Amino acid sequence: MQHFLSVDQLNEEEIYHLIALAKKCQQGIEQVKKPIFALNLFFEPSTRTKMSFTVAQKKLGLEVLDFNPDSSSVQKGESLYDTVKTLESIGADLLVIRHPDDDWAKQLGRNLSIPIINAGAGKLEHPSQCMLDLFTIYHEFNTFKDIRVTIVGDIKHSRVAHSNARALQRLGANISLCAAPEFKDTNLDFPYVSIDEAVEQSDVLMLLRIQHERHHEMNTTTNYLSTYGLTKERERKMKEKAIIMHPAPINRGVEIDEDLVECNRSRIFKQMENGVYMRMAIIQLLLKKWGIYDEDTI
Repeated sequence: MQHFLSVDQLNEEEIYHLIALAKKCQQGIEQVKKPIFALNLFFEPSTRTKMSFTVAQKKLGLEVLDFNPDSSSVQKGESLYDTVKTLESIGADLLVIRHPDDDWAKQLGRNLSIPIINAGAGKLEHPSQCMLDLFTIYHEFNTFKDIRVTIVGDIKHSRVAHSNARALQRLGANISLCAAPEFKDTNLDFPYVSIDEAVEQSDVLMLLRIQHERHHEMNTTTNYLSTYGLTKERERKMKEKAIIMHPAPINRGVEIDEDLVECNRSRIFKQMENGVYMRMAIIQLLLKKWGIYDEDTI
């Protein structure tokens, strides 16, 4: 694995290895003693992912450099490839990139001598979010086999839904989708169920926000909660040990009732905590494969 671009590139053994490595990171590791420069390029707004990577990098002892596309040569017409090659040339050891284009990651894998981590590609891929979700689910159930997971919300525009559905199915989970008609994605070959069916049958109810920035034709969320969201009445019908997940940001009172965001079933903020450890694991694994992070650097 030269770059971390998609969970699809990992086999089951590699997925479980990353989960185990994230668990070790949770317990604490030594920081590197030599300078390793990590650069975060976010061409879309981000709070959780960007800050999670930053904290992960600092916990590993990396030197973290920020990049602001609004004050860069991107504004002069520089391509993503030339931006990346520039940063590689001036000494970056690791690049973490989020970009609105669906296929940017496929275009950068060639001709680079440093590792790249995909922190979000358009509406198709969010592999580090997928891995932290897998870590959270595995920690909860100690297995993926026959776990019933329903992903609920704006499936059509969610890179989280696309990455998670494929990965969880490969690991043996039973996947269903639930969405309003305008939010369905026929390219994902999984059965759709109603929100009431989802609530009653799921071990994991994974909620998604409505992505207005990608779905301009729908500008209202009136009655969405009562029709398609997780209300308190629906939550009471969930299985005894079922959990609620959400990649955030959360539209409180839209896809989920305000009172359920931090209820006993919710693992929403636990996902965010786990994201730091999983991203530490991904960074550590990549840097070791490239010979940048080894016994001589710690």
